[in-house]
Amino acid sequence: MIIIGIAGGTGSGKTTVVQKIAGQFSTDEVAVLSQDSYYKDNSHLPLEERQLLNFDHPDSIEFSLLSRHIEQLKKGQSVDEPHYSYLTCTRTDQTTTIQPKPVLIIEGILILANASLRKLLDIKVFVDCDSDLRLARVIRRDIVERGRDVQETLKRYEETVRPSHLQFIEPTKRFADLIVPEGGNNEVAIRILTNFIKQIL
Repeated sequence: MIIIGIAGGTGSGKTTVVQKIAGQFSTDEVAVLSQDSYYKDNSHLPLEERQLLNFDHPDSIEFSLLSRHIEQLKKGQSVDEPHYSYLTCTRTDQTTTIQPKPVLIIEGILILANASLRKLLDIKVFVDCDSDLRLARVIRRDIVERGRDVQETLKRYEETVRPSHLQFIEPTKRFADLIVPEGGNNEVAIRILTNFIKQIL
């Protein structure tokens, strides 16, 4: 199994890159795990406190569970990927069964920030994007998908998203084997990654 990690800031286009790559292959060839599924369950906290949590901090991710699932997939075992709700800031009762495939793609803002997880990655990719474009995407996403208003989104961006990006996410670029500017719009980089996977398969 070849494991590819795709990191980058919030709204950088990571998910688009993953979708464009995975779309070139059958479901028997490529599996995808999302770091967002592994946010720690905060159901023990009141909703008001949950909504104030910094989801761009490495402490918000249960890296031990994510790494354990990757190890299981490498051994040929299936795993149950958790579901996380941004509306309630808790894990739901649902899971998605992920079967081991020849290629595993792991996507998330902080996957290069954890040393143990980095050691499991055969290829490390960082999707780069200008901060103003990332902010515009975050505003659209948070309003449409997460039920937040513009003021709430901007406040969160200023207080947690931007500082955490500068402190925890941007520095992980140095660990990347490949840096992809402009995210999903970079067709050349996507072709390079796709062709690399095809060679492996």
